[in-house]
Amino acid sequence: MMDKAGGVQGQTVHPGKYARIERERRFLLAEAPAPSAATVTRMITDRYLVGTRLRLRRAERSDGGCELKLTQKVPIARSGAIQGLITNTYLSPAEYDLLASLPAAVLTKTRFSVPPLGVDVFDGPLQGLVLAEGEFTTDEEAQSFTPPPGCVAEVTDDARFTGGRLVETSRQDLLQWLAEYGVHPVTS
Repeated sequence: MMDKAGGVQGQTVHPGKYARIERERRFLLAEAPAPSAATVTRMITDRYLVGTRLRLRRAERSDGGCELKLTQKVPIARSGAIQGLITNTYLSPAEYDLLASLPAAVLTKTRFSVPPLGVDVFDGPLQGLVLAEGEFTTDEEAQSFTPPPGCVAEVTDDARFTGGRLVETSRQDLLQWLAEYGVHPVTS
């Protein structure tokens, strides 16, 4: 039986030969970081393949490099930093182009690497949304992490702020969710 998050109720998550446990915490920020604070900037286009748990990602770096990958996320219904299992496969341009021809919902954002976080500034109907994510290798590391300066709220356990949910979110819904956290973005 699938739960609301797309995971299996009562499922124990164990890393496998190809999948690893994904530990991350997400934080809602009131504004984007100063560009000078970023060590790397990427323009990301995520294509969530319709009817699957698969995400096709194109990440273009400011230095002209590009990373193409296919990701499967198998979520679990549990609070905290353990999000579920994640598997990544890196793709050639031809492989990416073939998979990009499949029906998908598209989300675009700019990711600023501000160690130890990735800060995503969203485009399109999600303009005004700024999320910081920290990824961790152990439960202890995740639990001891201090939220970043400018953090409005931790939204790790708020499924509305996951990529799979955001890709389907209307502008009106986003503004309502942000208002619940006291954030009222100014957009041009």
